[in-house]
Amino acid sequence: MTDSGSSDSRSPLDSPAEGGPTDDAAAPLDGVWDVVVVGAGPAGSSAAHAAAAQGRRVLLLDKAEHPRYKTCGGGIIGPSRDSLPPDFRLPLQDRVHAVTFAYNGRYTRTRRSKRMLFGLVNRDEFDLRLVQAAKQAGAVLVTGVTVTGVEQRGGEHRTALVTAADGRTFEARAVVGADGSASRIGRHVGVTFDQIDLGLEAEIPVPAQVAADWAGRIHLDWGPLPGSYGWVFPKTETSSLTVGVISARGDGERTKQYLADYIRRLGLSGFTPQVESGHLTRCRAEDSPLSRGRVLVAGDAAGLLEPWTREGISYALRSGRLAGEWAVQVAEAGNAAAVRREALNYAFAVKAGLGVEMRAGKQLLGAFERRPYLFHAAVCLVPPAWRAFARTTQGHTSFAQVLRQYRAARRLASMASR
Repeated sequence: MTDSGSSDSRSPLDSPAEGGPTDDAAAPLDGVWDVVVVGAGPAGSSAAHAAAAQGRRVLLLDKAEHPRYKTCGGGIIGPSRDSLPPDFRLPLQDRVHAVTFAYNGRYTRTRRSKRMLFGLVNRDEFDLRLVQAAKQAGAVLVTGVTVTGVEQRGGEHRTALVTAADGRTFEARAVVGADGSASRIGRHVGVTFDQIDLGLEAEIPVPAQVAADWAGRIHLDWGPLPGSYGWVFPKTETSSLTVGVISARGDGERTKQYLADYIRRLGLSGFTPQVESGHLTRCRAEDSPLSRGRVLVAGDAAGLLEPWTREGISYALRSGRLAGEWAVQVAEAGNAAAVRREALNYAFAVKAGLGVEMRAGKQLLGAFERRPYLFHAAVCLVPPAWRAFARTTQGHTSFAQVLRQYRAARRLASMASR
């Protein structure tokens, strides 16, 4: 889903980014780094910023140069906003105050909020600014590096060695893997998943008058496949609409058909998509590891995302920041026992916050898969349910808190799961 701030008065400034991040390949890359971060998406940039802000020698590696296209709706919810670096400027494309809900194209209703529900960004601009913030904090960025693996070194070395496809190696006292859902670092750690979904998306340029009709409003459609839904996120600044659907992996043809039907029902089939893309989201199993020795994983590499909505930006930002902070502690650990202790502290911090939210999300997804119409009726017709939705996107509460505090929410989840 999406989000950005509880009110317009709290909205970050959204002036355009100035240029791309300069690659630091000319800087000295030898010696032992305190922290090497693999992947410069939201999780990796947040980790690099957190570690560099503590004055540590931090290397941030990525295979691509920024800005680059990323398949993503680009919704910034309250928890994302609250996890950004200080003085970060959100490059907002639109501010959302209304949501139109539909149940597989029917029973449409629009709900509105006086306060902003969330903001919309283009991921290329957003990720670029996060990389710039990490560099400003002191991290060294090197792009064009395809990481192939990591080796843990014991004995007197007490370091890890990150290896690249071009033969280069980078030695560090701690490594953070933030290299996406197909992570090489995650494979080294042993990350396992119990939910894999297929997302399909189209970036559709539209005439200015069509874009104006969508300004400040998104569309959410509870889809025909179990657990599926579709979305329209307007990018008013660029007169385009991000239209996408997501469903459990394994029925790709029906997911493609859902996207085609969704675009047609919205009256957008006459416009040619500028970009069509797909991706898999992977959600960690509850007992999946978050570290191995001096190596930590964060964001998609750790399988951290909200299971029901598949929202991942806030999870990337929050887990990345934690990973950067605890990587500093791992780097300073003098022996294997101390490394283990700090890595366990990182895992505890993630599970105590994001893990609790993921457990609630899995409960809601299970209920939503069985009775999506109950969710649609609740958010469209029951004022407390709509307020809970709005407060969640604004960052005032979470799904876990809603289930814990409201008996009606627990009853809905219980009824739907029968």
